[in-house]
Amino acid sequence: MSKLILSFAILFISSAVFAKAVGSDCTYKGKRLYGRIKIVESFPDVKVKIVSSFADLKVKQVQSFPDRCGLWQVVDSFPDLKVQFVDSFPNITIKYVESFPGL
Repeated sequence: MSKLILSFAILFISSAVFAKAVGSDCTYKGKRLYGRIKIVESFPDVKVKIVSSFADLKVKQVQSFPDRCGLWQVVDSFPDLKVQFVDSFPNITIKYVESFPGL
């Protein structure tokens, strides 16, 4: 019986570790990961770490029309999403790119 419980525990933990943070619809817990983005120091919608490889999302900063996955227009007011940059325990990781933003 204990082997069965241990097997389920390992399966549950491994699925949690390898679960994809960004959904196929470019969302994290129902929040769209594109649009007007405000960078905040506290009370974010999403905590983000910038990486150079193996990112959950590739992001391109734009000046207008942030209407597709990975396109961010950084604003000071009326944001669609509030982001806090962190060094540890992020919700998602991003890599800044000049072309081919998205998943």
